[in-house]
Amino acid sequence: MAGTAGQTRDSPTGVPVARTAGSAEIATPSAATPSGPPPALADRHDWSDTPLGNPDSWDPALRAAVELVLASPVPMALACGDDFLMIYNDAYAELLGAKHPDAFARPAAGVFADSWHQPGVGDVVERVYRTGEPFLESETVAPFSANAELVGGTAYTRGYSAVRDSHGAIIGMLSVATETGAITHRLQSISELTAALAGTLTLDDVARVALRYGLASLDVDQVAFGIDDGGGWRVVRRVRGELLDEADERLPPVWRRFPRDAATPLATVGSTGVPRFTSDGRPLARFAADRHDERVAALAALPLRAGSLRGAMTFGYRDQHQWAPAERALLSAVTELVTQAAERARRFETQHGTAQLLQRSMLPEQLPDLPTFRLAARYDPGVDGNSAGGDFYDAFRLPGGGLAVVLGDVAGHDVRAAALMGQVRAALRGLALTDPQPAAVLTGLDRLVHSLSEESRNEELFVTVLYGVLDPATGQLTLASAGHPAPLIRRPSSPGVVADFAQVPPGVPLGLAGPRQPTLVELRPGDTLLMFSDGVVERRGQDLGAGMLSLAAAVAATSTSDPRNLCAVASAAVPGTTDDDVAVLAMEHAAAPSRSAGLLVPAEPIAPSRVRHWLADQLAEWRVPESVIGPAVLCASELTTNALLHAGTEARVEIDLSPERLLVSVADSGTRGTVSRARTDTLSSRGRGLGLIEQLCDTWGTDPSVRGSTVWFEIMLPASS
Repeated sequence: MAGTAGQTRDSPTGVPVARTAGSAEIATPSAATPSGPPPALADRHDWSDTPLGNPDSWDPALRAAVELVLASPVPMALACGDDFLMIYNDAYAELLGAKHPDAFARPAAGVFADSWHQPGVGDVVERVYRTGEPFLESETVAPFSANAELVGGTAYTRGYSAVRDSHGAIIGMLSVATETGAITHRLQSISELTAALAGTLTLDDVARVALRYGLASLDVDQVAFGIDDGGGWRVVRRVRGELLDEADERLPPVWRRFPRDAATPLATVGSTGVPRFTSDGRPLARFAADRHDERVAALAALPLRAGSLRGAMTFGYRDQHQWAPAERALLSAVTELVTQAAERARRFETQHGTAQLLQRSMLPEQLPDLPTFRLAARYDPGVDGNSAGGDFYDAFRLPGGGLAVVLGDVAGHDVRAAALMGQVRAALRGLALTDPQPAAVLTGLDRLVHSLSEESRNEELFVTVLYGVLDPATGQLTLASAGHPAPLIRRPSSPGVVADFAQVPPGVPLGLAGPRQPTLVELRPGDTLLMFSDGVVERRGQDLGAGMLSLAAAVAATSTSDPRNLCAVASAAVPGTTDDDVAVLAMEHAAAPSRSAGLLVPAEPIAPSRVRHWLADQLAEWRVPESVIGPAVLCASELTTNALLHAGTEARVEIDLSPERLLVSVADSGTRGTVSRARTDTLSSRGRGLGLIEQLCDTWGTDPSVRGSTVWFEIMLPASS
């Protein structure tokens, strides 16, 4: 970073940057904005005497925030760190009057000592910094200014929002004070944009927020957001006048793809990093996808560049439009904020996807299919979903015709826990295929965990396992527990349904030699066994017994014994959020064998039609009542459309018909290379799917899989069928 005073260069945002020996690169205002003391102060200030330290060690997000503040034409100030050190620009200096320049890099409480304890001053700053929640105060006379004659009683709108570092931690507070008016309201919305972007996790989230902001706050006719994902450009666009309801706003954006060498304004600016402004013409005519592109006359294209991120945003008007300096500065500020959010999102997606793939690659992709025993499982990551964990489940056929079922929990939420989980699961399979008896298998696992603990000199390895062997001919299940919660059994009763925990001795966790007594449990036709990890029932600050009772009550109250439905019910049975992973394995002893069929459909426009015809013909052949076929076909078509549109991959449709119910599932195998987040509010391309599923089906849910996700629904058959 060394250099000589007076050297300048252009930053990636197009703002001249002064370089001085031993200092950070701090943006100075462009020629279009007034020059003044704050940038010079920032340039020559001895930061080593402040808690912020040498600028060379500043977090990139802090550096970007400082550049944004100093280059802005509206009053902006950063209050950094626990002491709220003041960094502000020329416009904010005018509000400070005589307090400037001594206020620069000083704690805010000292600068505003005469008003800091007044309502709406220090308390607001501290609350925003502590909670991260933005605050907007409209049309008030600035109480923090000691020179009222300078301010002249002018009403200002003040917005406060948290500033986060590259890892998402709050490092300061941004204050924007603007004189009330149309343009100042638009500038003030930067604070709202900052708050909205702070809550984004994925590129889908960032795109959704950026596009909504562009149309609502900048009043443009068209806005686009594009990212270079390595194989080409991925672009999503919003146009004024589009009919989007609340459900549509929650859907993943529909991206369009362009070659990497595309010559569109967005791709060109994203590749070069040089902004481009067109005031009049037809800048998108050569690349128009529809009449909306053809009608654009004025276009601003600004780059999104940070680290490995390459992208751009465009803002268009249908009429001739002169891009004034203040408006260009606003767009630059907007794209800087979007850039930081997009870079965080890409990093999160990479880490999240790797962790999830590692976790789920260790879990079975398919569970055994038995004539009268139906199995389903579900795994949901805990913490922030960004780490691998130690929960696991498995089910596999044994050489003698039996079925082994297991659910375990390795303490921890990191790659180390996931690796140990993989070792335990692999060893369990090997032991069970040699001698499937629970006592022998758990004894072998105990030796493994003890050996690994000694090898790593880690006495804190904590592994619990519930393992059982089922005889499909009799329904008898031999269970043994190594410190794991007992399974729940749902049984038909007269009247109603009961759900009780099996009487399985808890035993001791693996690695601690001790008794683990096998127990025989009988599963009668109609019974469903539910094995679960402690993340299902444990909640911070809540009694474990209350969680167990909530789980039993939820399982007993559900209308069907189907294992897939019970997995979904169990995962959501206990109110509140959990920091732990959630793993559930359900096994139903069906009263009669079910019939099943499947169809793999490619990602093409006629796929939903193929699904409708296939499903209708198959259900008619099985003599399913028309009252069930109609809703099933409609819902399956909607889910297929959703999978093909938003995942962009082929989909597999599977149906399973028992004497009591029809189960239909639609599985995709990925989401455009981004994180697959199975959420119940992301159905349908036009927001209709959620309502259809809820109205036409008895139960439904979403299940994450090794790659992609599965959405399923269940319709109970009439009693006379």
